[in-house]
Amino acid sequence: MSKKICIVAGARPNFIKVAPVMRAIENARNAGGEMECKLVYTGREDDETLEDSLFSDLGIRKPDVYLGVECENMNELTGMVMAQFERYLQQNPTDVVIVVDDLVSTMAVSIVTKKQGVQLAHIAAGTRSFDITMPKEINRLVIDGLSDILFTAGISNNSIANKEGAELSKVYMVGNVLIDNIRFLQQRMKRPQVMDEQHLEDGKYMVLTLNRKAIVNNIDEMKTLISTIDSVARQAGIKVLAPLRGKALGFVLAFKAYQDVADHQSGIMVVQPQGYLDFSYLSAHAMGVITDSGNVAEEATFNGVPCITLNSYTEHQETVTVGTNELVAEDPEKLQQAMEKIVKGEWKKGGIPDRWDGRSAERIVQIICGE
Repeated sequence: MSKKICIVAGARPNFIKVAPVMRAIENARNAGGEMECKLVYTGREDDETLEDSLFSDLGIRKPDVYLGVECENMNELTGMVMAQFERYLQQNPTDVVIVVDDLVSTMAVSIVTKKQGVQLAHIAAGTRSFDITMPKEINRLVIDGLSDILFTAGISNNSIANKEGAELSKVYMVGNVLIDNIRFLQQRMKRPQVMDEQHLEDGKYMVLTLNRKAIVNNIDEMKTLISTIDSVARQAGIKVLAPLRGKALGFVLAFKAYQDVADHQSGIMVVQPQGYLDFSYLSAHAMGVITDSGNVAEEATFNGVPCITLNSYTEHQETVTVGTNELVAEDPEKLQQAMEKIVKGEWKKGGIPDRWDGRSAERIVQIICGE
């Protein structure tokens, strides 16, 4: 009897994490495995963050179903996603729902899945900030608490999942699915056009990404951090490539305009947001990465690229204890010192955490088929 699987994505980064599982399911089907898979997106079909190249780069199809929910208020979003996903499950018999990470929409889907008596599997389980004032922390607790199967990326996540009362049989350390993508894409990566436009050489530039609301919504903090990054870059004579969106983009453009008036050539080069494949090349060949994204830090660890994270915690402690990541929070002095260490070539040498071997999705599919 064929196993009916539903994979749910709530935002662009979720597709990057579920793509290896989609490919692994397709490989299993081609090898004679009996399973059907639907990809559901909680957002709208015209979402501008979901460029066509994202799906072609990742080697997966576009979503089969769009729930069409778009809402700023998190509580309203929860209710709307719950209503739409309940309708989906009622119309589409499903054996297991796979969710990833810790979004509000992911939590909403998880609640409905359990209320409908369907098996729930959570990829990237056991991640915690231990700060209950963070909305995402509540989402994580709910999703992990409801899940029948918890797929963790590393030892620290495994430990958390087990400590919080999950039965041992439900927790599987499968490794980091993001690494599956890097392995999948390595042969297809090529020097992106933006490097020629900005006259960049491999290993002689840094990459900056900024997206965390706690930073981009705080103008004073943004001013201090961007000034620090710009100052170190100018003094070192290196470029910091910044493919930004939204508020972060607006702020940095305004900062650069001010610098031009002050007759300083800014060290920060603002460029268009890059496709997944192009960004993967840029970050893999950088001198260093400055980011507030856990995903970017994880990829930097695998690539052995120095990474400065503008946060006081990381969901994957292995990136710091084993890998190339360092946490500087929003501290401009620590940020400056870290950038200077990268420029001088004094960054610590990192290793690759256990099971970050590019086969995590295979393990996930084998376990789901065996349940």
